[in-house]
Amino acid sequence: MNDDIDRSPTARARRYDREHARRLRALAYRMLGSRAEAEDMVQEAWLRWAEVDEATVQHPDAFLSRLVTNLCLDRLRSAAAQREQYVGVWLPEPMLEDEALFGWMPGPETQAEFAQDVSVAFMLALERLSPLERAAFLLHDVFDLDYNEIAHHLDRSEAACRQLISRARRNVKADYARREVAQPERDRLTAAFMHAVRSHDVSALTQLLTEDAVLLADGGGKVTAVPQPLHGGAAIASTFIGFAQISGNRGWRLVPARVNGLPGCLIFDDLAGGVLVQTIALAPAAAAPGRVGALYVQRNPDKLRAIARRLQP
Repeated sequence: MNDDIDRSPTARARRYDREHARRLRALAYRMLGSRAEAEDMVQEAWLRWAEVDEATVQHPDAFLSRLVTNLCLDRLRSAAAQREQYVGVWLPEPMLEDEALFGWMPGPETQAEFAQDVSVAFMLALERLSPLERAAFLLHDVFDLDYNEIAHHLDRSEAACRQLISRARRNVKADYARREVAQPERDRLTAAFMHAVRSHDVSALTQLLTEDAVLLADGGGKVTAVPQPLHGGAAIASTFIGFAQISGNRGWRLVPARVNGLPGCLIFDDLAGGVLVQTIALAPAAAAPGRVGALYVQRNPDKLRAIARRLQP
C-alpha cells in the first residue's frame, strides 16, 4: 500500500469528482431535466460518499451511480405534484454545446442509440415515462449498464427491469425520432432564423418552418410566454415576429448557439443591461430537410440563471 496517498474526505471528494462526477451529472440531468437539481444530487452524493468506508465498497462507480439514481428517483417522486401545478409548458433547463453532457462523453464501447442525445424532444419523451421506467431506460440504453446491474440499482428483479426498459423504449420511440444533422445545415438553419427575426420578416420565418411545426415556450409563470403549444408554421411566425416587434423587446440581441445539441440562439436584451431573456433550440424537421419542425423557447428566468452566470465576464 502507498502510504503517501491522501485518504482524507477532501482528497476522496477530489478523486470522486475527477473520476465520476461528469458521468453522474449527465445521469442526473437526464433524470431530472434540471441542471441545478442535477448539481444538488451530485453534491448530496459527495457528502454521503465522504461518510462511507471506502474499503467496504468493491465498485465505487457502481455505488455512486446507484446512489445518484436513488436520489433522483426520490426527487422525481416528491416533485410529481409540483410538475402537475407548473404554469404553462414545461421544458428542461437548457444546456449549451460546450457542456451538452455536463462534460461526459460516452466511450467508443458504448453504442447505445441515445448515448449522445440531450435534445429537448428526447428530454420531453423521457418526461412522459414513470420514474422507474426513466431510470431503467437511461441506465441501460444510455449508460450501457447490464440488466443485473440495473436490478441492483433499482432493487428490482432482472425480469422486472427488462419489462421496464422494453416499455420505456417503446414509448420513447413512439414519441421521438432521432435525426442526425450535419453542421452546415445547423449553421444554415440558425442563420436563416436569426435573419428572419432581426428583419421582422414573417414570410421568411414561415418558409423556414414546416406547415405542421410546433412551438413550445416555457415561462414558468414568471414571464410572458405562449401558454400552450402553438401549431402551424404561419401562426408561429406571425406570433414570434409580433412578439419581437413589441417595444419592450426592441433591444434584443441574437447570438448563435447550440442548445441541447440543436441549432439555436441566445437572446439578450441590451436595453435591460444585456440580460439573457431566452434560449431557442430549433429542431430540424425529419420529413422536410432544410426546414424546422419545432421551436423550443426557454424564457423561465430560473432556468436561464445558470447559463447567464457562466456567460458573465
